Amino acid sequence: MAGILVFGEVQYGAISAVSGELLAAAGKLADEGVDGGISIAVMGDDLSGVTAAQAPGTDHVITISHPSLKDGGTGGYDAPLLAAAALAESISPDVILFAKSDFGAVVGPGLAFKLGVPVAQDCIDVAVESGTGRVTVTRPVFGGNALAVYGFDGDNVQITTIRPGVFDPIEGEGSGLIEEFDASGVVSGARTTLVETVVQESEGVRLEDADVIISGGRGVGGPEPFELLQELADILGGAVGASRAACDAGWVDHSYQIGLTGKSVKPTVYLSIGISGASQHMAGLSGARNIVAINKDGDANIFKSARFGVIGDWAKVLPSFTATVRDLAG
Repeated sequence: MAGILVFGEVQYGAISAVSGELLAAAGKLADEGVDGGISIAVMGDDLSGVTAAQAPGTDHVITISHPSLKDGGTGGYDAPLLAAAALAESISPDVILFAKSDFGAVVGPGLAFKLGVPVAQDCIDVAVESGTGRVTVTRPVFGGNALAVYGFDGDNVQITTIRPGVFDPIEGEGSGLIEEFDASGVVSGARTTLVETVVQESEGVRLEDADVIISGGRGVGGPEPFELLQELADILGGAVGASRAACDAGWVDHSYQIGLTGKSVKPTVYLSIGISGASQHMAGLSGARNIVAINKDGDANIFKSARFGVIGDWAKVLPSFTATVRDLAG
């Protein structure tokens, strides 16, 4: 079996949203000339909730079940790496796609090393080069200040990790076949095991799924203003984000960070407050549809990307804006 192999992930017992984004990327490659169909593989200790309907655009859903793959094998990635290598060697795909997640950022390069092939990481687009039929990838370089296009040499499998939030998942339900791949013979030799999973409790909308994001940066001046940002986010049914500077200052946890070294988001509305708009931050906003900026510096880079902007002191602008939104929301 050649074609495209997507290594998906499971969340709450089902194929995750980021896996749907990978399937969209795989679909683009298939439309542009990569033959052999699309398969998605998922791992875990209990995959009874996984169905073909959760994977639109695929021909096969491959499940790999084993106790050592609990929570996707995130106890060290030794077991999933062994399972991924066994599957790749068994079906010999032309292209392998991972998400740039905790899982994919480790297992993707590890698999490339095991197979002795290159890997392109943190890509924001994929395409097929006319004439050669080989995959090309686009990824940020120089801290997000530029984009570069890379290709793969030779005829080896092409492995890519794709940044979450840059592809829209395929709509609808899948109708492919579900197959079980037995990797027990290899994962039993894993040297690490998952002892415990500690779940960080959170309320409200996940940052990656939010349609509205209220984000604060160095310009808000401290941790207390984030309570005001949360108030506005609650009214709008959105989530709160932050720049790296705000996270590094300890004002909010790094799980709020948006940017090149944080999360990539694609909200309909992104309200930026006290954020200058450095390229590293803007790299996480490529999917945002409307950027609204409040900043007292009229020359701030954020205004180059903003659809609407307010030049002024956020502490004077935000309270009246929030009050107006509350009145409109009823």
